[in-house]
Amino acid sequence: MIPFSAAANHRMQETLKFDTQVFLRKFDVKVIRHAVTSPDGKLLVFSAAGYLWKKELPNGKPVRVTNDRDFEFEPAFSPDGQSIAYVTWNDETQGTLQLLKLSGGQKQKLNTSPGIYRTPSFSADGKNIVYRKEAGNGHQGYINGKNAGIYTVAVSGGEAKKVCDEGEYPRFSAGGDRIFYQTGGNLFGPLSKSFKSVKLDGSDLKVLFTSKYGNQFSPSPDNQWIAFTELYKVYVTPMPMGGQATELSGGTKSVPVTQVARDAGINLHWSADSKELHWTLGDRYFTEKLQNRFSFLEGAPDSLPALDTVGLEIGLKLTSDVPRGTIAFKNARIITMKGDEVIESGTIVITGNVIKSVGKNSQVKIPADARIYDLKGKTIMPGIIDVHAHVGDFRYGLSPQKSWYYYANLAYGVTTSHDPSSNSEMIFSHSEMIKAGNMVGQRLFSTGTILYGAEGDFKAVVNSLEDTKSALRRTAAYGAISVKSYNQPRRNQRQQVIEAARQLGILVVPEGGSFFYHNLSMVADGHTGVEHNIPIAPIYNDVIQFWKNTKTHNTPTLIVNYGSVNGENYWYQHTNVWEKERLMRFTPRAVIDGRSRHRTMIPEEEYVNGHILTSKSLKKMQDNGININLGAHGQLQGLGAHWELWMLAQGGMSNHQALKCATINGAVYLGMDKEIGSLEPGKLADMIVIDGNPLKDIRTSEKVMYTMVNGRMYEAEHMNEVGNNPSKRGKFYFEQEGSGNGWPMISGVQSYFVPGCICR
Repeated sequence: MIPFSAAANHRMQETLKFDTQVFLRKFDVKVIRHAVTSPDGKLLVFSAAGYLWKKELPNGKPVRVTNDRDFEFEPAFSPDGQSIAYVTWNDETQGTLQLLKLSGGQKQKLNTSPGIYRTPSFSADGKNIVYRKEAGNGHQGYINGKNAGIYTVAVSGGEAKKVCDEGEYPRFSAGGDRIFYQTGGNLFGPLSKSFKSVKLDGSDLKVLFTSKYGNQFSPSPDNQWIAFTELYKVYVTPMPMGGQATELSGGTKSVPVTQVARDAGINLHWSADSKELHWTLGDRYFTEKLQNRFSFLEGAPDSLPALDTVGLEIGLKLTSDVPRGTIAFKNARIITMKGDEVIESGTIVITGNVIKSVGKNSQVKIPADARIYDLKGKTIMPGIIDVHAHVGDFRYGLSPQKSWYYYANLAYGVTTSHDPSSNSEMIFSHSEMIKAGNMVGQRLFSTGTILYGAEGDFKAVVNSLEDTKSALRRTAAYGAISVKSYNQPRRNQRQQVIEAARQLGILVVPEGGSFFYHNLSMVADGHTGVEHNIPIAPIYNDVIQFWKNTKTHNTPTLIVNYGSVNGENYWYQHTNVWEKERLMRFTPRAVIDGRSRHRTMIPEEEYVNGHILTSKSLKKMQDNGININLGAHGQLQGLGAHWELWMLAQGGMSNHQALKCATINGAVYLGMDKEIGSLEPGKLADMIVIDGNPLKDIRTSEKVMYTMVNGRMYEAEHMNEVGNNPSKRGKFYFEQEGSGNGWPMISGVQSYFVPGCICR
């Protein structure tokens, strides 16, 4: 060590900070899924918050299509507009394919066995329906997933006929003698996508066109046009029907291609006469006449109009779920996270979803109608806020009624998750389901789909401020409060993201990427935080003095520690994770066993000079006013957040300081500290009851007895709702017979099935 000092001048941009509204009594639904327009153009039917809704166009108020409790998705109009086909989902009885008369409400189930049914579509004569049967996934399970593929079934009923094994989004050709479908998946799929057709018996396969970045291929009813998305933008072109496959993109020159949506669009579908394309973005519905986009069409104006950037507001508003009654916790140790305040023998009173009073027993009057819990020897603290939580919502498809990801987090006291990279449509839809009380889960916030600068069918091209504003408008339309700038290689690109976000009121939480100077440029440029740790440890005073002159936070995710071995492996090496009954109750065995039972052992000094050394730098940062947040990276839902907490303490933080990183720091980071993050009168009732004192032993943090989120109270061991609104949890797919993932309880010992025996 050669001690020296140097004077340096740096220009630091103002750190991007905005307040985020956590709770509203009524909220606007922004995620409109699977929207379809009736053949006469007078009715819009769509899925939102788990159910089907209909809206009379243009100004009708959305109302439920049915009063059923099973989730409802992917409606399709019959050619006469009198009926819709759609699919349902129930976690325990599984899915159905339904036919519904819109006038009268008569329903007909078209499937003969349960399964995961998807994307029905009618033939032009209305006599048949084509659909997809899915093999399964890690949210809905794999029961009855055999013989997946594309099928047809008569509207009058009868046996379904299999067309082929592959393909998604099937639909009949105009003549009804062929089936169109696409391969290559949605976003996050391979860079080799195709649009194909086969005869009804699966023969005579033809590849009509291929695409590298294309998605959502939607042929017009007359098969003369094809609409598609490419890197989020929406395009229309004459539909290639030649004998040789065409490479299709927004830049194709062999046929005229035009852009019809400024920023993005989903739910692409056509008018019955093939002259108009409809789509949605967030809570807005758009329609574009072909003659307004192609000057060579009959009726085209002399000058083509500008793109519609406003659309029609769909206008679905829902009431947020709030429990009834009053609950009082007394005689507890209360870590309020209001400064260093710790109340011994304290009382908290909650009415609905709001904290009414907090203080010493002698200072708080308990209402006569309160349900009282005596928590002597227990500790109450705010719920954990995991600001870097990947909670499994990358996939497309149907939503489960119960997400084991969410339950596992709640069972371990995580009451708010911020997912910095996800599928916008899925995660924001789930967030709205949770708000409405249609799903159980933690408060869910996200960046949605990341602004990815490297290769992929989900990349975001950022070469100007307008490019960036377009990308941010796309995710904000779904409800994004933040944006994740990821692998945008040039600093001026990242600065464009910052400026666009500053104008649009969005937080920027960039991917650290394990590059030291890259990270420090993010700090200087005003990013809200840096996700992941700086890959150099220890850090010295130059970094501290540089960083502390900003308000930029750091979310280190020690669980995937950059620059050395991941902290996650420490806990597999030092604990028998598979023996934790609560974890196994909310997580499929396959997720746990491969990593915990088949663990890699390394010398202890690898950890001492790895995540623990990083953690020592984090303490130095926090001591100097650089706020550190808890982020568990989704490595292990629920328990992983406690591992992250414990690793913060391994570097020398006091237990109280580490607990602040897990609560109030994250609330400040996300702009939510006016409503959550501490236990104060008027704040939202998000808190956990711990059997022990984490101020003395940080490892007791995982002993969560009760989790309260938005005033709803759950006993954490089984996640049954208790308090004033008791309700028993249903079964996950892996708890059901035939799942291949189930296990019984034998004399209190967790057991699991292997062929020929029961292993304990």
